[in-house]
Amino acid sequence: MEYSKLVDVYEKLSATTKKLEKTEIVANFIKNLNSEELKIAIPMLQGKIFLESEEQEIGIADKLVIQTLTKLGFSKKEVLNEFKETGDLGLVAEHLVKRKRQAILFKRKLSAEKIFYSIRELASLTGKSSQEKKLNIILELLNSAEPKETKYIIRTIIEELRLGIAEGILRDAIALAFNVDKEIVEYAYNLKTDFGEVAIIAKEKGEEGLKRIKLEIGKPTKVMLAEKSKNIEEALKDAKEPAIEYKYDGMRTLVHKDKDKIWIFTRRLENVTKQFPDLVKLCRDNIKVERAILEGETLGIKDKKPVPFQELSKRIHRKYNIEEMVKDIPIQINLFDCLLVENEQLLDKPFSYRRKKLEEIVKIIKGKFQLAEQLKTKDLKKAEEFYHKALNLGQEGVMVKNLNAPYQPGKRVGYMYKVKPEKETLDLVITGAEWGQGRRTTWLASFVLAIRDEETGELLEIGKMGTGLTDEQFKEMTERLKPLIEFEKDNIVHIKPKIVVEVGYQELQKSPNYKSGFALRFPKLIRIREDKGVEEADTLERVKRLYKQT
Repeated sequence: MEYSKLVDVYEKLSATTKKLEKTEIVANFIKNLNSEELKIAIPMLQGKIFLESEEQEIGIADKLVIQTLTKLGFSKKEVLNEFKETGDLGLVAEHLVKRKRQAILFKRKLSAEKIFYSIRELASLTGKSSQEKKLNIILELLNSAEPKETKYIIRTIIEELRLGIAEGILRDAIALAFNVDKEIVEYAYNLKTDFGEVAIIAKEKGEEGLKRIKLEIGKPTKVMLAEKSKNIEEALKDAKEPAIEYKYDGMRTLVHKDKDKIWIFTRRLENVTKQFPDLVKLCRDNIKVERAILEGETLGIKDKKPVPFQELSKRIHRKYNIEEMVKDIPIQINLFDCLLVENEQLLDKPFSYRRKKLEEIVKIIKGKFQLAEQLKTKDLKKAEEFYHKALNLGQEGVMVKNLNAPYQPGKRVGYMYKVKPEKETLDLVITGAEWGQGRRTTWLASFVLAIRDEETGELLEIGKMGTGLTDEQFKEMTERLKPLIEFEKDNIVHIKPKIVVEVGYQELQKSPNYKSGFALRFPKLIRIREDKGVEEADTLERVKRLYKQT
């Protein structure tokens, strides 16, 4: 497949903000592709060269891209000036290639496959001369590319395609292209977590093929999500046949077992098996069947008490000196669900059945490998006592689950409810910041917050957070955000959207000053959401609902 054809689609998508138009553009393109082409085109439309569950990442910093662009015959100053003007390295590459002093004769047409596998190769290069090799791969692509192609090659490499292709648009496009129900596409994706595979199955086998998709050991699924309840009484009523469990402040964990082989995945589908050798051993030794997929919450434990999730997150992102971290932050897993045992898939079974299976196949090691504390009751007084006991033990609150409900991956469907003692908060994305003044001149001291438009995936500003942080928090945020700075103008910086923060606030107001149409009054940092990606940030729809409730 010629890359220029994909670029034509990118250009059409960039020219509209309408969800239906984007859906039709993608559907019209993919319906004529064969299965091998779909395998490449779908991730490239998403700007995803690697799945979340793959242990590799592109990892190319802006600095290396700028260095590569200077090899095209431009000074670093020219490249940086262009970058400050546009804030988009893709546009910089396009503009520079248009102005190239020496035309390259006999260009070969680039294929989408060539670009896809070249970018994947970037992630595999390590060691002494790896930076030079990466630079040469990027340079080879740019030297063979037309100006518009260079824009999207660079955007793909730095993982900022800027097309507004949210999961909903891709789901609907696959449904439209291959004449299948979008709900079935969504269900298949929540099990497979790979739109490329889903599109191929939809094309080759239609709805029946999608319906036959099963859980696969070694490949993560989306986890079932909980709805929020105001209090225990409301949650008991909504759950109908309630079982109450502690809500642990840890890492949502999917454990896959196939004989001696263990995989550990997070709710964000990250494969963290290497980071948790102690958990791998516990699972291998204490799951009493050969094949299983279990779900639980992993806590960091010190002095027999759970540590804040921020502490445990140091282990999640650690690539080196893992044994040292194992000693520093021991873990405990609390298992609460069972999705597969041997060859029996349990998603359609009621929670009571799944819990019973879990009890049968797990050998309990108290304080290390155990089941989530559970109480079955409709009695409000007993439920509230259980809730306060959870809080006294340092847990976040409780989950109230419907014992008769199946497991629905990736959805909030009213099968379980979370009850926590805190005021309503929002999970927002940091998209910009300002350098501080006075003693804070070396810190980023005002952070631009954005919510997500669920339809398009666009991030919409909703306020700035600059007060209520300690010096330590300002310092930590600056360290985290500095590597994500895309460009600066005066004292304002544009941040690559990667960090999600939980934010409290005094009031939600309507405001024409921000693209979302709303503003937060006195936003306050609660915590960095290490367990959430940008695609899980709160949506404009939720903000509208919260505003109506005030």
